[in-house]
Amino acid sequence: MSGPEPTPGVPKWVYIVAMPVVNLAAAFLVSGLVVLLVGEDPLEVVKILLWGAFGFQEAIGYTLYYTTNFIFTGLAVAVAFHCGLFNIGGEGQAYIGGLGVGLACLYLDFLPFPLLLLSVIAAAALFGGAWAFIPAYLQAKRGSHIVITTIMFNFLAATLMVYLMVNVLIEPGQMSPETREFDAAAWLPFAHEALAWIGIGFARSPLNLSFLWALICCVLMWGFIWHTRWGYAVRAVGGNEAAAVYGGISPARTIILAMCISGALAGFLGVNEIMGVQHRLLLDFTAGYGFVGIAVALMGRNHPVGICLAALLFGALYQGGAELAFEVPKMTRDMVVVIQGLVILFSGALEFMFKPYLEAPFLRRRQVGAA
Repeated sequence: MSGPEPTPGVPKWVYIVAMPVVNLAAAFLVSGLVVLLVGEDPLEVVKILLWGAFGFQEAIGYTLYYTTNFIFTGLAVAVAFHCGLFNIGGEGQAYIGGLGVGLACLYLDFLPFPLLLLSVIAAAALFGGAWAFIPAYLQAKRGSHIVITTIMFNFLAATLMVYLMVNVLIEPGQMSPETREFDAAAWLPFAHEALAWIGIGFARSPLNLSFLWALICCVLMWGFIWHTRWGYAVRAVGGNEAAAVYGGISPARTIILAMCISGALAGFLGVNEIMGVQHRLLLDFTAGYGFVGIAVALMGRNHPVGICLAALLFGALYQGGAELAFEVPKMTRDMVVVIQGLVILFSGALEFMFKPYLEAPFLRRRQVGAA
Protein backbone atom coordinates (compact mmCIF):
# COMPACT_ATOMS: atom_id res chain seq x y z
CA MET A 1 0.00 0.00 0.00
CA SER A 2 3.00 2.33 -0.37
CA GLY A 3 2.11 3.26 -3.95
CA PRO A 4 1.06 1.85 -7.31
CA GLU A 5 2.63 -1.38 -8.51
CA PRO A 6 5.41 -0.40 -10.96
CA THR A 7 5.06 -1.64 -14.51
CA PRO A 8 8.20 -3.25 -15.99
CA GLY A 9 10.02 -0.80 -18.22
CA VAL A 10 8.61 2.31 -16.52
CA PRO A 11 11.07 4.32 -14.36
CA LYS A 12 10.26 4.64 -10.67
CA TRP A 13 10.31 8.44 -10.86
CA VAL A 14 7.09 8.28 -12.86
CA TYR A 15 5.29 6.98 -9.78
CA ILE A 16 7.28 8.86 -7.14
CA VAL A 17 7.44 12.30 -8.76
CA ALA A 18 5.42 12.62 -11.97
CA MET A 19 2.17 11.11 -10.75
CA PRO A 20 1.80 13.26 -7.61
CA VAL A 21 2.72 16.38 -9.61
CA VAL A 22 0.16 15.63 -12.32
CA ASN A 23 -2.52 14.84 -9.72
CA LEU A 24 -1.77 18.10 -7.91
CA ALA A 25 -1.87 20.04 -11.19
CA ALA A 26 -5.26 18.51 -12.02
CA ALA A 27 -6.58 19.44 -8.58
CA PHE A 28 -5.47 23.06 -8.99
CA LEU A 29 -6.86 23.19 -12.54
CA VAL A 30 -10.29 22.15 -11.31
CA SER A 31 -9.91 24.55 -8.38
CA GLY A 32 -9.23 27.32 -10.90
CA LEU A 33 -12.50 26.52 -12.66
CA VAL A 34 -14.31 26.74 -9.32
CA VAL A 35 -12.70 30.13 -8.68
CA LEU A 36 -13.85 31.32 -12.11
CA LEU A 37 -17.40 30.20 -11.32
CA VAL A 38 -17.50 32.48 -8.27
CA GLY A 39 -16.28 35.39 -10.36
CA GLU A 40 -12.64 35.71 -9.25
CA ASP A 41 -9.35 35.64 -11.15
CA PRO A 42 -7.57 32.30 -10.47
CA LEU A 43 -4.11 33.82 -10.94
CA GLU A 44 -4.84 36.57 -8.45
CA VAL A 45 -6.21 33.99 -5.99
CA VAL A 46 -3.03 31.91 -6.31
CA LYS A 47 -0.90 35.02 -5.81
CA ILE A 48 -2.75 35.95 -2.60
CA LEU A 49 -2.65 32.37 -1.34
CA LEU A 50 1.10 32.05 -1.86
CA TRP A 51 1.74 35.46 -0.31
CA GLY A 52 -0.43 34.50 2.67
CA ALA A 53 1.58 31.30 3.15
CA PHE A 54 5.15 32.46 2.43
CA GLY A 55 5.10 36.21 1.87
CA PHE A 56 6.19 37.37 5.33
CA GLN A 57 7.80 35.90 8.43
CA GLU A 58 4.62 35.46 10.46
CA ALA A 59 3.00 33.63 7.54
CA ILE A 60 5.99 31.29 7.23
CA GLY A 61 5.80 30.58 10.95
CA TYR A 62 2.11 29.67 10.76
CA THR A 63 2.66 27.55 7.64
CA LEU A 64 5.42 25.55 9.33
CA TYR A 65 3.31 25.25 12.49
CA TYR A 66 0.52 23.57 10.48
CA THR A 67 3.14 21.55 8.60
CA THR A 68 4.41 20.12 11.90
CA ASN A 69 1.01 18.65 12.72
CA PHE A 70 0.63 17.19 9.23
CA ILE A 71 4.07 15.58 9.37
CA PHE A 72 3.17 13.75 12.58
CA THR A 73 -0.21 12.52 11.33
CA GLY A 74 1.14 11.74 7.85
CA LEU A 75 3.93 9.61 9.29
CA ALA A 76 1.39 7.85 11.51
CA VAL A 77 -0.75 6.87 8.54
CA ALA A 78 2.28 5.88 6.47
CA VAL A 79 3.69 3.40 9.01
CA ALA A 80 0.35 1.59 9.13
CA PHE A 81 0.09 1.67 5.31
CA HIS A 82 3.43 -0.10 4.99
CA CYS A 83 1.93 -2.94 7.03
CA GLY A 84 -1.17 -3.07 4.82
CA LEU A 85 -3.31 -1.28 7.42
CA PHE A 86 -5.56 1.74 6.87
CA ASN A 87 -5.33 3.55 10.18
CA ILE A 88 -7.90 6.33 10.15
CA GLY A 89 -7.80 6.63 13.91
CA GLY A 90 -5.04 9.24 13.96
CA GLU A 91 -7.48 11.85 15.26
CA GLY A 92 -8.32 9.81 18.35
CA GLN A 93 -4.73 8.70 18.90
CA ALA A 94 -3.56 12.32 18.70
CA TYR A 95 -6.29 13.28 21.17
CA ILE A 96 -5.20 10.68 23.72
CA GLY A 97 -1.54 11.43 23.04
CA GLY A 98 -2.30 15.06 23.88
CA LEU A 99 -3.87 13.87 27.13
CA GLY A 100 -0.56 12.24 28.00
CA VAL A 101 1.29 15.45 27.14
CA GLY A 102 -1.06 17.49 29.31
CA LEU A 103 -0.76 15.19 32.31
CA ALA A 104 3.03 15.19 32.06
CA CYS A 105 3.15 19.00 31.86
CA LEU A 106 0.74 19.37 34.78
CA TYR A 107 2.31 16.93 37.19
CA LEU A 108 5.98 16.67 36.17
CA ASP A 109 6.80 20.38 35.84
CA PHE A 110 9.21 20.11 38.78
CA LEU A 111 11.68 18.22 36.56
CA PRO A 112 14.56 19.96 34.77
CA PHE A 113 13.40 20.94 31.29
CA PRO A 114 15.41 18.28 29.38
CA LEU A 115 13.95 15.50 31.56
CA LEU A 116 10.49 17.04 31.34
CA LEU A 117 10.69 17.19 27.55
CA LEU A 118 11.75 13.54 27.35
CA SER A 119 8.91 12.64 29.72
CA VAL A 120 6.40 14.55 27.59
CA ILE A 121 7.56 12.86 24.38
CA ALA A 122 7.43 9.47 26.11
CA ALA A 123 3.93 10.21 27.48
CA ALA A 124 2.68 11.25 24.04
CA ALA A 125 4.05 8.06 22.49
CA LEU A 126 2.77 5.84 25.31
CA PHE A 127 -0.77 7.25 25.36
CA GLY A 128 -1.10 7.44 21.58
CA GLY A 129 0.39 3.98 21.09
CA ALA A 130 -1.80 2.48 23.82
CA TRP A 131 -4.93 3.89 22.16
CA ALA A 132 -3.84 2.29 18.86
CA PHE A 133 -2.97 -1.02 20.56
CA ILE A 134 -6.58 -2.04 21.16
CA PRO A 135 -7.72 -1.82 17.50
CA ALA A 136 -4.42 -3.47 16.52
CA TYR A 137 -5.03 -6.37 18.91
CA LEU A 138 -8.59 -6.77 17.66
CA GLN A 139 -7.36 -6.85 14.06
CA ALA A 140 -4.46 -9.21 14.74
CA LYS A 141 -6.16 -11.63 17.14
CA ARG A 142 -9.90 -11.34 16.45
CA GLY A 143 -10.06 -10.31 12.80
CA SER A 144 -11.92 -7.05 13.49
CA HIS A 145 -11.41 -4.66 10.59
CA ILE A 146 -8.96 -1.92 11.48
CA VAL A 147 -10.98 0.76 9.65
CA ILE A 148 -14.11 0.09 11.69
CA THR A 149 -12.36 -0.11 15.04
CA THR A 150 -10.25 3.00 14.51
CA ILE A 151 -13.33 4.99 13.50
CA MET A 152 -15.05 3.85 16.69
CA PHE A 153 -12.03 4.75 18.78
CA ASN A 154 -12.03 8.28 17.38
CA PHE A 155 -15.47 8.79 18.91
CA LEU A 156 -14.47 7.03 22.11
CA ALA A 157 -11.45 9.30 22.47
CA ALA A 158 -13.59 12.40 22.02
CA THR A 159 -16.12 11.15 24.59
CA LEU A 160 -13.41 10.25 27.09
CA MET A 161 -11.77 13.66 26.74
CA VAL A 162 -15.08 15.48 27.29
CA TYR A 163 -15.67 13.49 30.48
CA LEU A 164 -12.16 14.09 31.80
CA MET A 165 -12.11 17.79 30.97
CA VAL A 166 -15.58 18.51 32.36
CA ASN A 167 -15.46 16.33 35.46
CA VAL A 168 -11.84 15.68 36.40
CA LEU A 169 -9.18 17.98 34.93
CA ILE A 170 -11.05 21.28 34.64
CA GLU A 171 -9.49 24.18 36.50
CA PRO A 172 -11.64 24.88 39.60
CA GLY A 173 -13.74 28.01 39.47
CA GLN A 174 -14.20 28.28 35.71
CA MET A 175 -16.82 27.16 33.17
CA SER A 176 -14.54 26.54 30.19
CA PRO A 177 -13.43 22.87 30.04
CA GLU A 178 -9.70 23.55 30.28
CA THR A 179 -6.96 22.72 32.74
CA ARG A 180 -4.93 25.35 34.48
CA GLU A 181 -2.19 26.93 32.44
CA PHE A 182 1.06 25.01 32.64
CA ASP A 183 3.95 26.45 34.56
CA ALA A 184 6.17 28.47 32.21
CA ALA A 185 8.94 25.92 32.79
CA ALA A 186 6.78 23.38 30.95
CA TRP A 187 6.38 25.47 27.79
CA LEU A 188 8.18 24.35 24.65
CA PRO A 189 10.14 27.34 23.31
CA PHE A 190 8.71 29.12 20.29
CA ALA A 191 10.84 29.37 17.16
CA HIS A 192 11.17 33.15 17.42
CA GLU A 193 12.45 32.76 20.99
CA ALA A 194 14.95 30.08 20.02
CA LEU A 195 16.21 32.14 17.07
CA ALA A 196 16.58 35.16 19.34
CA TRP A 197 19.03 33.13 21.45
CA ILE A 198 21.44 33.10 18.51
CA GLY A 199 20.76 36.70 17.49
CA ILE A 200 18.29 36.09 14.66
CA GLY A 201 15.11 38.14 14.66
CA PHE A 202 11.89 36.44 13.57
CA ALA A 203 8.23 37.39 13.82
CA ARG A 204 6.05 35.83 16.53
CA SER A 205 4.03 32.79 15.49
CA PRO A 206 2.87 29.46 16.96
CA LEU A 207 5.85 27.70 15.36
CA ASN A 208 7.86 26.00 18.10
CA LEU A 209 10.68 23.50 18.50
CA SER A 210 8.38 20.52 17.96
CA PHE A 211 9.01 21.21 14.25
CA LEU A 212 12.54 19.90 14.76
CA TRP A 213 11.15 16.81 16.50
CA ALA A 214 8.87 16.23 13.50
CA LEU A 215 11.89 16.27 11.18
CA ILE A 216 13.75 13.89 13.51
CA CYS A 217 10.74 11.55 13.42
CA CYS A 218 10.97 11.54 9.62
CA VAL A 219 14.57 10.34 9.83
CA LEU A 220 13.69 7.76 12.50
CA MET A 221 10.78 6.44 10.44
CA TRP A 222 12.99 6.15 7.35
CA GLY A 223 15.60 4.25 9.33
CA PHE A 224 13.01 1.99 10.95
CA ILE A 225 11.06 1.05 7.81
CA TRP A 226 13.98 0.55 5.42
CA HIS A 227 16.97 -0.29 7.63
CA THR A 228 15.77 -2.55 10.45
CA ARG A 229 14.52 -6.11 10.51
CA TRP A 230 11.31 -4.91 12.20
CA GLY A 231 10.73 -2.50 9.34
CA TYR A 232 11.36 -5.29 6.88
CA ALA A 233 8.77 -7.39 8.69
CA VAL A 234 6.27 -4.51 8.48
CA ARG A 235 6.81 -4.19 4.72
CA ALA A 236 6.70 -7.94 4.23
CA VAL A 237 3.34 -8.29 5.98
CA GLY A 238 2.00 -5.31 4.05
CA GLY A 239 3.24 -6.69 0.75
CA ASN A 240 2.20 -10.33 1.08
CA GLU A 241 1.08 -11.71 4.42
CA ALA A 242 1.22 -15.36 3.27
CA ALA A 243 4.81 -14.95 2.08
CA ALA A 244 5.70 -13.22 5.35
CA VAL A 245 4.37 -16.20 7.32
CA TYR A 246 6.37 -18.54 5.08
CA GLY A 247 9.47 -16.47 5.94
CA GLY A 248 8.89 -16.87 9.66
CA ILE A 249 7.31 -13.48 10.34
CA SER A 250 4.35 -13.25 12.72
CA PRO A 251 1.67 -11.04 11.11
CA ALA A 252 -0.15 -10.54 14.43
CA ARG A 253 2.95 -9.30 16.23
CA THR A 254 3.91 -7.10 13.28
CA ILE A 255 0.44 -5.57 12.98
CA ILE A 256 0.46 -4.67 16.66
CA LEU A 257 3.97 -3.20 16.39
CA ALA A 258 3.10 -1.08 13.34
CA MET A 259 -0.12 0.23 14.85
CA CYS A 260 1.51 1.12 18.17
CA ILE A 261 4.22 3.08 16.36
CA SER A 262 1.53 4.70 14.23
CA GLY A 263 -0.40 5.76 17.33
CA ALA A 264 2.76 7.06 18.98
CA LEU A 265 3.54 9.26 15.98
CA ALA A 266 -0.01 10.63 15.97
CA GLY A 267 0.32 11.31 19.71
CA PHE A 268 3.24 13.65 19.03
CA LEU A 269 0.73 16.14 17.62
CA GLY A 270 -0.01 16.88 21.27
CA VAL A 271 3.59 18.00 21.81
CA ASN A 272 3.11 20.71 19.20
CA GLU A 273 -0.40 21.75 20.19
CA ILE A 274 -0.49 21.28 23.97
CA MET A 275 3.08 21.85 25.12
CA GLY A 276 4.11 24.12 22.27
CA VAL A 277 1.11 26.39 21.65
CA GLN A 278 -1.88 26.09 23.99
CA HIS A 279 0.06 25.56 27.24
CA ARG A 280 -3.02 23.92 28.75
CA LEU A 281 -5.09 20.83 28.02
CA LEU A 282 -8.37 21.63 26.27
CA LEU A 283 -10.97 20.09 23.99
CA ASP A 284 -10.83 19.77 20.19
CA PHE A 285 -7.17 20.73 19.81
CA THR A 286 -6.74 18.06 17.10
CA ALA A 287 -8.95 20.10 14.70
CA GLY A 288 -9.11 17.40 12.01
CA TYR A 289 -5.34 17.09 11.53
CA GLY A 290 -5.58 13.31 11.91
CA PHE A 291 -7.87 12.99 8.90
CA VAL A 292 -5.80 15.32 6.69
CA GLY A 293 -2.81 13.14 7.56
CA ILE A 294 -4.36 10.42 5.37
CA ALA A 295 -4.14 12.68 2.32
CA VAL A 296 -0.63 13.78 3.32
CA ALA A 297 0.54 10.15 3.44
CA LEU A 298 -1.12 9.29 0.13
CA MET A 299 0.32 12.30 -1.66
CA GLY A 300 3.74 11.68 -0.11
CA ARG A 301 3.72 8.02 -1.24
CA ASN A 302 4.26 7.01 2.40
CA HIS A 303 7.88 8.14 2.26
CA PRO A 304 9.19 10.66 4.82
CA VAL A 305 10.49 13.06 2.16
CA GLY A 306 7.22 12.99 0.27
CA ILE A 307 5.28 13.39 3.51
CA CYS A 308 7.29 16.50 4.42
CA LEU A 309 6.55 18.05 1.03
CA ALA A 310 2.87 17.12 1.17
CA ALA A 311 2.62 18.42 4.74
CA LEU A 312 4.17 21.71 3.61
CA LEU A 313 1.59 21.93 0.81
CA PHE A 314 -1.32 21.45 3.20
CA GLY A 315 0.27 23.82 5.70
CA ALA A 316 0.43 26.43 2.95
CA LEU A 317 -3.20 25.77 2.01
CA TYR A 318 -4.28 26.20 5.63
CA GLN A 319 -2.37 29.43 6.23
CA GLY A 320 -2.67 30.87 2.73
CA GLY A 321 -6.35 29.92 2.67
CA ALA A 322 -6.97 31.90 5.85
CA GLU A 323 -5.31 34.95 4.31
CA LEU A 324 -7.25 34.41 1.08
CA ALA A 325 -10.56 34.29 2.92
CA PHE A 326 -9.65 37.58 4.60
CA GLU A 327 -8.50 39.39 1.45
CA VAL A 328 -11.14 38.11 -1.03
CA PRO A 329 -14.68 38.12 0.41
CA LYS A 330 -16.03 35.70 -2.22
CA MET A 331 -13.33 33.15 -1.35
CA THR A 332 -14.81 32.17 1.99
CA ARG A 333 -13.27 29.61 4.30
CA ASP A 334 -15.66 27.05 2.82
CA MET A 335 -14.27 27.74 -0.67
CA VAL A 336 -10.77 27.13 0.65
CA VAL A 337 -11.97 23.83 2.10
CA VAL A 338 -13.27 22.94 -1.39
CA ILE A 339 -9.78 23.48 -2.82
CA GLN A 340 -8.27 21.33 -0.06
CA GLY A 341 -10.89 18.69 -0.76
CA LEU A 342 -10.02 18.64 -4.47
CA VAL A 343 -6.36 18.12 -3.62
CA ILE A 344 -7.36 15.22 -1.37
CA LEU A 345 -9.68 13.81 -4.07
CA PHE A 346 -7.04 13.76 -6.80
CA SER A 347 -4.31 12.56 -4.42
CA GLY A 348 -6.45 9.81 -2.92
CA ALA A 349 -9.47 8.41 -4.71
CA LEU A 350 -8.25 9.44 -8.18
CA GLU A 351 -4.51 9.00 -7.66
CA PHE A 352 -4.19 6.35 -10.39
CA MET A 353 -6.34 8.16 -12.97
CA PHE A 354 -3.36 9.43 -14.99
CA LYS A 355 -1.20 6.32 -14.48
CA PRO A 356 -1.90 4.75 -17.94
CA TYR A 357 -1.14 8.04 -19.73
CA LEU A 358 2.15 8.54 -17.87
CA GLU A 359 3.23 4.96 -18.54
CA ALA A 360 2.25 4.94 -22.22
CA PRO A 361 5.38 6.65 -23.70
CA PHE A 362 7.73 4.24 -21.90
CA LEU A 363 5.70 1.19 -22.85
CA ARG A 364 5.61 2.25 -26.52
CA ARG A 365 9.38 2.77 -26.47
CA ARG A 366 9.78 -0.69 -24.96
CA GLN A 367 7.57 -2.25 -27.66
CA VAL A 368 9.52 -0.50 -30.42
CA GLY A 369 12.79 -1.69 -28.91
CA ALA A 370 11.52 -5.27 -28.67
CA ALA A 371 10.42 -5.18 -32.32
